[in-house]
Amino acid sequence: MTARTLRTPRSPETARTVGAFRSPNDSRNHRTVRIARTDRTAWAGRTVVAALTAFALLALAACGGGSGTATARTTVSGAAPPVRIMVSGLDKQIYLPVLLAQELGYFEAQGVAVTLADVPAGVEAETELLSGQVEAVVGFYDHTIDLQSKGRSVQSVVQLLRAPGEAVMVRDDAAAGIRSPADFAGRRLGVTGLGSSTNFLMRYLAARNGVSARQATSVAVGAGASFVAAMRSKRIDVGMTTEPTISLLEQKGLGGVLVDLRTVADAKAVLGGTYPASCLYLTTAYIRENAATVQKLVNALVEALHWVGSHTADEITDRLPPRYYQDIGKEVYARALEHQKDMYSPTGFMPADGPRTVLKVLSGFDPTVEGHSIDLSRTFTDDFVARAF
Repeated sequence: MTARTLRTPRSPETARTVGAFRSPNDSRNHRTVRIARTDRTAWAGRTVVAALTAFALLALAACGGGSGTATARTTVSGAAPPVRIMVSGLDKQIYLPVLLAQELGYFEAQGVAVTLADVPAGVEAETELLSGQVEAVVGFYDHTIDLQSKGRSVQSVVQLLRAPGEAVMVRDDAAAGIRSPADFAGRRLGVTGLGSSTNFLMRYLAARNGVSARQATSVAVGAGASFVAAMRSKRIDVGMTTEPTISLLEQKGLGGVLVDLRTVADAKAVLGGTYPASCLYLTTAYIRENAATVQKLVNALVEALHWVGSHTADEITDRLPPRYYQDIGKEVYARALEHQKDMYSPTGFMPADGPRTVLKVLSGFDPTVEGHSIDLSRTFTDDFVARAF
């Protein structure tokens, strides 16, 4: 692999978020994310100028006729369409590459207008994709397998993580009676959402340790502040969450780590192989019809992965808006990131043993996957990442 020259990032003050949308499904806890506070009027003005310029080009070409008309049409129709990407928790460190791709201007450099929005759980992001409310999702790879078992076709086009970056947290006052997943029977298990990746992993850990789905209760509690509140109010006994919530629970004396899946080594020890987690996935129909746009998205995310790999945890934290670490403090946030930094893929390629590991986990508890024929080659493609180098 040849060395890459990374584009010099812009300062956060000049970063620009392109576009915004609100799903018509207002009952969900959606949040359109603006990476930097910008002058929206100025952006609207630039949009109007661009539209008028395009109109003028078309009018000029129409007067000139012949090849001039063809050139003008190519200029307008060749513009990249807006892309709405749903993320199941932008404040989570497991989704940091997509946040940085926007913050550092990599999407803009590719000429693609990206809007980032988020929901509390991956299953909700999946629903938005299938209903056509968004073009892409940054979520866990396991959804591509789960959806294929249900007759739907989506693909991962770039792999962001090679470990879940999650941990099972047990309430401090319940720790004496819950020493492993074998003690989950009769307990309330906190997950971001029913059908989410945390739900998948918790059900697998329970089943592998002899606890059936009927013996424990999965409780959807979201992430971040709502997860902390569920632990504090004793609504759940244990639960799976990510950084920085893990560090926040420890800081407040509300919970400790029971099962650690934050690093590649941790995940292999518990799950039996490399576990590819966060990725960019889209419907196969969209990929087929919009290959050029997908390539631009992948280029930007691969660039972000290289940037993460070439900077320290402190340097990465310095690039983030303060709201992403204000609850636990900048130093604690950076130390948490340093601990699990190897979970980020250095390339964006799918790990060779990754799909088989995820299929084994899902087959361990999910009857819609177990015993069904799953074509793993249809759940991901490395073609776009290969072209990004």
